[in-house]
Amino acid sequence: MKRIAACALALWALAGPAAAGQACVDTLPTPAAVERGLRLAQRTRDRLAAADAEVALVARVGRDLSRHGLRYSHLGFAWRDHPRGAWFVVHELNACGAATSDLHDEGLGNFFLDDLFDHEALLLLPPPATQARLSALLAAGPALALHGRHYNLVAHPFSTRYQNSNQWVLEMLAAALAPDGAVASRAAAQRWLREAGYRPTTIRLGTLERLGARIARANIAFDDHPPEHRFAGRIDTVSVESVADFLAAHAPGTHRLIIRLE
Repeated sequence: MKRIAACALALWALAGPAAAGQACVDTLPTPAAVERGLRLAQRTRDRLAAADAEVALVARVGRDLSRHGLRYSHLGFAWRDHPRGAWFVVHELNACGAATSDLHDEGLGNFFLDDLFDHEALLLLPPPATQARLSALLAAGPALALHGRHYNLVAHPFSTRYQNSNQWVLEMLAAALAPDGAVASRAAAQRWLREAGYRPTTIRLGTLERLGARIARANIAFDDHPPEHRFAGRIDTVSVESVADFLAAHAPGTHRLIIRLE
């Protein structure tokens, strides 16, 4: 996993206008944004410590997705580094709008220093047994085996052609929740998710919106979606909310916490 900075493009860049040929430009956050991001990170760390957690799912509000009935845009795993007692986030990032992604690990502070739409975090705390399985997966090869380098912001949840960041988290959950050895590849994860009743989020996009997004951005594609759905403007993909609903149904005892700065 790469411990480097990247442009963390949250799901649903479609929520705002796309600009063709837009360069990746680093912008310095304002002191106020840094202060609020670090305060949110500190509160999140305090809640994780109070829960004596080992692994949790953590989400941020990177974009305004209210148009799609969604709140959170980007999801990762908050994982405790036992030797140092520190917390860091493991997540998939798409660097600067490219058509590829990598797995990154970074501190909680960095996770909340992105250009956030709102300073609110969602924590999902699975039962201890699920946390232990996730920790083992993150520490070994399965985390990389379930990563798809070809990135698509609106990747279809039952296609291995592309992957988005929330989809990697979902497929890791499949490996943690399925019987031992049942999930060793992305295809196996998706088969298990379908059989287990995972329900993606459906968004509606018009023809011009789909065409404009595809032309303007290398990290948006629709050719992994069934033609009958695509032409009807029905785009099924993995949202934070759909992952949270699935985890609650398949890992009873999962705690949901919202951390918000006023």
